[in-house]
Amino acid sequence: MSAPHVQVFGTKKSKETRAAERFFKERKIKIHFVDLTQRPIAKGELTRFVQKFGLNELLDLEGKAYERSNLAYLRTTEEGVIAKVIETPELLRLPLVRGGKVLSVGEDLDGWKAMLEDAQ
Repeated sequence: MSAPHVQVFGTKKSKETRAAERFFKERKIKIHFVDLTQRPIAKGELTRFVQKFGLNELLDLEGKAYERSNLAYLRTTEEGVIAKVIETPELLRLPLVRGGKVLSVGEDLDGWKAMLEDAQ
């Protein structure tokens, strides 16, 4: 049985991302951290989250980046929004976490616990 492995997409500045890192480290779970300020999320990876949660669930609608982006007023396709999110990760509700087949968005303790159970 291999140890569970979790992928965390976020930024060092995001307190929710740090909470996710802490949650998994306290449980001695190996984390693969992808700093979205250093490397954009892969389109396929982002699409996986969009398919599960829908695009609006992934966007940080209260965030300053969303306000600045004018996305609320732009008429654009889902593809257009996805492209914008890839270049401006601050638009996302961070962190995006993937553990096996379980995905979560934002600070989601229940989702993180489900990842641990899924890995058992």
